[in-house]
Amino acid sequence: MQTSAPYLHRAATGRPYFSADGETYLAQTPLRDIDKSRPLRVLSEEDYACWQSYGYVVVREAITPGEAKGLLDFAWEFQGLDPDDPESWYRQPEFRSELDQHLFIYGFVEAYHHQLLWDSRQSQRVYDAFADVWDCDELWVTLDRLNLNPPNRGTRSRSQIEATDEGFDIELHWDVDTTLAVLPQRVQGIIALNDTEPDLGGFQCAPELFRRFEEWRIAQPAGRDPIRPNTDRAEFPVVRPDLQAGDLLIFNGLLAHGVAPNRSDNGVRAVQYLSMMPALEEHTTLRDSRVHSWRTLATPDWNGTLLGDAREPEAKRYGPAELNPLGRKLLGLDSWTTERTTTERTDQ
Repeated sequence: MQTSAPYLHRAATGRPYFSADGETYLAQTPLRDIDKSRPLRVLSEEDYACWQSYGYVVVREAITPGEAKGLLDFAWEFQGLDPDDPESWYRQPEFRSELDQHLFIYGFVEAYHHQLLWDSRQSQRVYDAFADVWDCDELWVTLDRLNLNPPNRGTRSRSQIEATDEGFDIELHWDVDTTLAVLPQRVQGIIALNDTEPDLGGFQCAPELFRRFEEWRIAQPAGRDPIRPNTDRAEFPVVRPDLQAGDLLIFNGLLAHGVAPNRSDNGVRAVQYLSMMPALEEHTTLRDSRVHSWRTLATPDWNGTLLGDAREPEAKRYGPAELNPLGRKLLGLDSWTTERTTTERTDQ
């Protein structure tokens, strides 16, 4: 039986972007080749050149160090962990699935809707940086979580996750299929909640592979792994960008990236996952799902790895975050292009 192709929705943007799911997009011009039509707001010309050549850019103090510290404190509190008691970091909960165990090992924090997360999402400086890379204003923000990764040993040792020879590799992978004839466009981001140090591990990437990607891919054999690079790291070095608390790192989905293990004695790596994509306002099912998730504090459904907290759901901990006018548009509650609002507005 032949399956039909997914329906592509046109984003509410002047620049043509199309997507079925609000994660990956088809574009007339790849992000790395865009000739800017709008003035840069946050990025410098050098920043933008780095973004287009190497697939990532660092925005210093996208949020304040104090705001980053507030999010770090919340990550400890939400999980019931004591930052001054390393033994508490390794108490193993009852896992609902193998995925649940893997998320625990990798340090994911199943919180999506707290006010502090939304304060970052609706920050003007954060928004302006994503508007710079997409070259458009009409964006939606991802409903994503935090990461608090203690040293990877004991119950959080990565050795407990069976290694594979192909497919997803936490240390270096793509999040899009790089064997497609037309490469999808995707943008991702993290905000550092504390300063990076070499032994804490954290975000790493292969910028030289991104720069030379077309040259590299032409030389690859048929049937290569679509999401694991399997490259010579001497030729394509893996680097870890220096991040300070409050810095935002934005990276292209075609940049091979991963998370190095935390090999420190008692330090943690902590980030907020945060990205923005062209708003699919005509995709009413997706828009309504986003608004419902915010309003009810339900676990978002855009990614199968989002499980929610097993001990106490967010809805039993606190109420919906307050949104400023920018936040309402970034959620989809208000439209970027018309006077339309969802029916939720009458209840706010």
